Amino acid sequence: MTFDEAIAYALTLPDTERGTSYGKPAVKVASNGRAFLFPSHEAKTSFGVSIDRDSIEILKETDPDTFWQSPHYVGWEGVLIRYDSDDEDRVRDVIVRSKEFVAAKPRPRPRKRK
Repeated sequence: MTFDEAIAYALTLPDTERGTSYGKPAVKVASNGRAFLFPSHEAKTSFGVSIDRDSIEILKETDPDTFWQSPHYVGWEGVLIRYDSDDEDRVRDVIVRSKEFVAAKPRPRPRKRK
């Protein structure tokens, strides 16, 4: 699944919208404005999703060829998904779970203006 295909799929889910995360294209939960699918720092091989740390460990253990973390993401609620995964149904399921995980979070507090 390419990043564009992942975006297209994520936008079929309810309460989602195109947005940006750190200035790059992302898909956000519309009701709270938080990104759940984003390009990774390893954009040539993978895109990222936000998900709980326990799920990240399970995904990495059960399918390390698809789900992984570079040092940048270790300790953070984000897992990378390789574009060449053989199991697109599982990738879609993880995208849905990521959206649900992020939808349960509150809207971020506004940043203080200087």
